[in-house]
Amino acid sequence: MLKIKRVPTVVSNYQKDEAADESVGCGRNCLGACCINGARLPLYACKNLEKSREKLVISHEAKEPPVAFLESLVLGEWEDRFQRGLFRYDVTACETKVIPGKYGFVAQLNEGRHLKKRPTEFRVDKVLQSFDGSKFNFTKVGQEELLFQFEAGEDDQVQFFPCMPLDPENSPSVVAINVSPIEYGHVLLIPRVLDCLPQKIDHKSLLLAVHMAAEAANPYFRLGYNSLGAFATINHLHFQAYYLAMPFPLERAPSKKMITTASGVKISELLNYPVRSLLFEGGSSMQDLSDTVSDACVCLQNNNIPFNILIADCGRQIFVMPQCYAEKQALGEVSPEVLETQVNPAVWEISGHMVLKRKEDYEGASEENAWRLLEEASLSEERFKEVNALIFEAIGCSDQEEDHEGTVVHQQSPNGGVVNQNSNRIHGGVITNGTAAECIVLQ
Repeated sequence: MLKIKRVPTVVSNYQKDEAADESVGCGRNCLGACCINGARLPLYACKNLEKSREKLVISHEAKEPPVAFLESLVLGEWEDRFQRGLFRYDVTACETKVIPGKYGFVAQLNEGRHLKKRPTEFRVDKVLQSFDGSKFNFTKVGQEELLFQFEAGEDDQVQFFPCMPLDPENSPSVVAINVSPIEYGHVLLIPRVLDCLPQKIDHKSLLLAVHMAAEAANPYFRLGYNSLGAFATINHLHFQAYYLAMPFPLERAPSKKMITTASGVKISELLNYPVRSLLFEGGSSMQDLSDTVSDACVCLQNNNIPFNILIADCGRQIFVMPQCYAEKQALGEVSPEVLETQVNPAVWEISGHMVLKRKEDYEGASEENAWRLLEEASLSEERFKEVNALIFEAIGCSDQEEDHEGTVVHQQSPNGGVVNQNSNRIHGGVITNGTAAECIVLQ
């Protein structure tokens, strides 16, 4: 069994040792049975994507939503919590720069994110693990950290209720602040929070995240997901999201179409990017797109393959990145230079937003260094092909449908190698049961 002693990112001000004495009551104003009675939050019911699509065929009339979702609700409520001092540091004071180079990796110096962490043991050789209520989970956050309830509505109209009860009998999905943010507006989407779902993708929850991306209606607001074994630090189902007004390098990478599903979802392989990844887009509806990605992720979970997801372009593009960094780290196969950075490549890092913890790494940030770090997370070409075959089988497609048409592009990687690329688009490993090992991960 591979294990690491993880030092996880603190996402809530109530993320304390599990052994804390609660014999006199929690006193946290949390989401547990002790505090939830009478709790109220705003409720935002977004347009139903399918019914909205049907409506657009008949009429192009559009009504103004009762509240601007991104500007007023997400960022406005986030700013309110910032003014109330609920964050562990001021992320707006963190130095950020675009690294010179073709891809435009973004570097941020965030020395506060890895301070004052509590150690915990976390298995890296098992993507699916049961929920453990004794460990920190989102029912233990303070209600002041919650921003609003979020759900898909029953029709094509947005509805907003400024003060709605939290119903324990009908577990709400909620949006909460991440008290250790890496960018302005960094929030957590927690599907059906009171159901205490473990960190694993299911069709309904991924569709909810796609709804949120679509509702934001801004390509610079993305949602991300980390599986267990791919640097999720809490085993309670959640997505992350934030606003960053520039394209991610992952989004700018060229790609080659591989297959198109019966529902019209196109699956492409990214080319000349340090982490071998898949791009899902198109389909006859957003639910078709979401369901195809869910099928792929369920396949990865069932085959014990860690992965990250980026939901981009208002939900129209979904990137899936299988990775093996934690396994290589536990086996001592990551280069010492990369380990010294203390950066664990999760969804944001793989997407190209490099959150650095040491000033020397920030000052010396280069495209070559970012590329070298991310390459450590990538599956080998052979293993990536094997994983793709598993995914295509799971979604009912054959990898023999691969489309080789397109223009051949010759590009040079930051490490000096020339890559022959067959590109249709230029837009802006299984963890094995090896020897028991432990290592320290600073996150």
